[in-house]
Amino acid sequence: MAIRQMLRRSLSNERRSTEVPKGHLAVYVGESEKKRFVIPLSYLNNPSFQKLLGQAEEEFGFHHPMGGLTIPCSEELFIHITSHFCRT
Repeated sequence: MAIRQMLRRSLSNERRSTEVPKGHLAVYVGESEKKRFVIPLSYLNNPSFQKLLGQAEEEFGFHHPMGGLTIPCSEELFIHITSHFCRT
Protein backbone atom coordinates (compact mmCIF):
# COMPACT_ATOMS: atom_id res chain seq x y z
CA MET A 1 0.00 0.00 0.00
CA ALA A 2 1.42 3.40 -0.95
CA ILE A 3 2.26 5.78 1.90
CA ARG A 4 -0.03 8.46 0.46
CA GLN A 5 -2.97 6.04 0.56
CA MET A 6 -2.05 4.86 4.04
CA LEU A 7 -1.82 8.41 5.38
CA ARG A 8 -4.99 9.50 3.60
CA ARG A 9 -6.82 6.50 5.03
CA SER A 10 -5.77 7.59 8.51
CA LEU A 11 -6.98 11.10 7.83
CA SER A 12 -10.11 11.51 9.87
CA ASN A 13 -11.52 14.62 8.21
CA GLU A 14 -14.86 12.95 7.50
CA ARG A 15 -15.37 11.54 10.99
CA ARG A 16 -13.59 13.41 13.74
CA SER A 17 -12.78 10.26 15.66
CA THR A 18 -10.78 10.76 18.81
CA GLU A 19 -9.72 7.13 18.83
CA VAL A 20 -6.09 6.45 18.01
CA PRO A 21 -4.92 2.83 17.69
CA LYS A 22 -2.40 1.56 20.19
CA GLY A 23 1.13 2.36 19.04
CA HIS A 24 0.04 5.42 17.03
CA LEU A 25 -0.16 9.18 17.50
CA ALA A 26 -2.51 11.76 15.99
CA VAL A 27 -0.85 14.86 14.50
CA TYR A 28 -2.29 17.88 12.73
CA VAL A 29 -0.54 19.03 9.57
CA GLY A 30 -1.04 21.95 7.24
CA GLU A 31 -0.42 25.61 6.76
CA SER A 32 -3.87 27.18 6.86
CA GLU A 33 -6.26 24.22 7.06
CA LYS A 34 -5.01 21.51 9.39
CA LYS A 35 -5.59 17.86 8.56
CA ARG A 36 -5.35 15.03 11.06
CA PHE A 37 -3.01 12.11 10.42
CA VAL A 38 -2.53 9.04 12.58
CA ILE A 39 1.10 7.92 12.46
CA PRO A 40 3.06 5.06 14.06
CA LEU A 41 4.98 5.98 17.21
CA SER A 42 8.12 4.64 15.52
CA TYR A 43 8.20 7.86 13.44
CA LEU A 44 9.25 9.72 16.61
CA ASN A 45 12.69 8.07 16.41
CA ASN A 46 13.35 9.21 12.84
CA PRO A 47 15.79 12.17 12.58
CA SER A 48 13.69 13.84 9.85
CA PHE A 49 10.58 13.64 12.00
CA GLN A 50 12.53 14.95 14.99
CA LYS A 51 13.37 18.04 12.92
CA LEU A 52 9.64 18.56 12.32
CA LEU A 53 9.08 18.21 16.07
CA GLY A 54 11.75 20.84 16.67
CA GLN A 55 9.95 23.21 14.30
CA ALA A 56 6.69 22.53 16.13
CA GLU A 57 8.37 23.31 19.45
CA GLU A 58 9.79 26.58 18.10
CA GLU A 59 6.48 27.69 16.64
CA PHE A 60 3.99 26.50 19.25
CA GLY A 61 5.91 25.55 22.40
CA PHE A 62 3.52 23.47 24.45
CA HIS A 63 0.42 25.30 23.22
CA HIS A 64 -0.95 23.59 20.12
CA PRO A 65 -4.02 25.30 18.66
CA MET A 66 -5.66 22.06 17.53
CA GLY A 67 -5.43 20.50 20.99
CA GLY A 68 -2.99 17.90 19.70
CA LEU A 69 0.49 17.90 18.23
CA THR A 70 0.57 20.36 15.32
CA ILE A 71 3.31 20.04 12.69
CA PRO A 72 3.99 23.41 10.97
CA CYS A 73 4.54 22.29 7.38
CA SER A 74 2.52 21.68 4.26
CA GLU A 75 0.61 18.43 3.84
CA GLU A 76 2.69 17.67 0.73
CA LEU A 77 6.00 18.08 2.61
CA PHE A 78 4.75 15.92 5.47
CA ILE A 79 3.73 13.14 3.08
CA HIS A 80 7.04 13.44 1.21
CA ILE A 81 9.09 13.18 4.42
CA THR A 82 7.10 10.34 5.98
CA SER A 83 6.97 8.37 2.72
CA HIS A 84 10.70 7.76 3.08
CA PHE A 85 10.21 6.17 6.51
CA CYS A 86 8.41 3.15 5.04
CA ARG A 87 11.17 2.53 2.49
CA THR A 88 13.91 2.02 5.06
